[in-house]
Amino acid sequence: MQRYIILRIGQAIIAVVVVSIIVFLLSHVSGDPVSVMLPMGEATSEDIAALRAKWGLDKPLHEQYWVFIKNAVQGDFGQSYAFGGKSAMEMVKSRFPATLQLGGLSALIAAIVAIPLGVMTAVKKDSVLDYQGKALAFLGQSIPSFWLGIVLMWIFAVKLEWLPTSGRGGIEHMIMPAITLGLFQVAALVRLIRSSMLDVLDSEYVKLARIKGLPEWKVVWKHCLRNAAIAPLTYFAIIIGSLFTGTVIVETVFSWPGVGQLAVGAVRSRDFQVLQAVVVIGASIYILVNLIVDVFYAYLDPRIRYA
Repeated sequence: MQRYIILRIGQAIIAVVVVSIIVFLLSHVSGDPVSVMLPMGEATSEDIAALRAKWGLDKPLHEQYWVFIKNAVQGDFGQSYAFGGKSAMEMVKSRFPATLQLGGLSALIAAIVAIPLGVMTAVKKDSVLDYQGKALAFLGQSIPSFWLGIVLMWIFAVKLEWLPTSGRGGIEHMIMPAITLGLFQVAALVRLIRSSMLDVLDSEYVKLARIKGLPEWKVVWKHCLRNAAIAPLTYFAIIIGSLFTGTVIVETVFSWPGVGQLAVGAVRSRDFQVLQAVVVIGASIYILVNLIVDVFYAYLDPRIRYA
């Protein structure tokens, strides 16, 4: 088990380094931030050179990357180009609670709805409930999130005037964006849980448990669900990891002041520092969550430790 954990930690560190390199290079391909910070028609070549020197943009790319990674390890992603020289790390930290609040509620909705629905559609295979669950999964994975958000806004905010259209506030501000973000997650989890449960329900040890006279609820919810949890648990880790980076569209539609909206602003203004901070921190969280889940389901299924 210890060897497995050490191997996974090493793979996670390599993944973070690779992500940092890709993000650094792609952010520089997007364009020159000097063209945003200075009026190019009026700025002189001396002004451009001075600004490049100030922000370290006159150095070779490998030197810029070394400075970037050395500071990033210490939690310093530099100062924003477009937001008055504010710390990129502080800007991400100030937006993170809003994204965590919205993403956490959507994940909670996904778990509460998808787990019982996925189990029951498998147990009641080919019933009305099964067909309804499959229809929900099909719709949830087919409807674009931006379209669903606009439709919910039109119905519940414009027509019925039950909920606010946008912004961050109380629970009433979170309902529509959380449902918009959570519907796709519900659909995917229902399909995964149903498929995994169907495989387990036909296994020999489940038949043996029934022959022994165990209550059906115990067979389904304890023995079957535990052994069917590997694939859904893996996908749920992806959901949790994507909460930090996967809310861009929803936050834009509902003007939710989170990290996703900050990332959109950084791309538009070619703000390398903020964009790098958002992506590297988001990728690190994503990788860390998957590492934790890998270790967790190695306990659930000992065969994984030796694979």
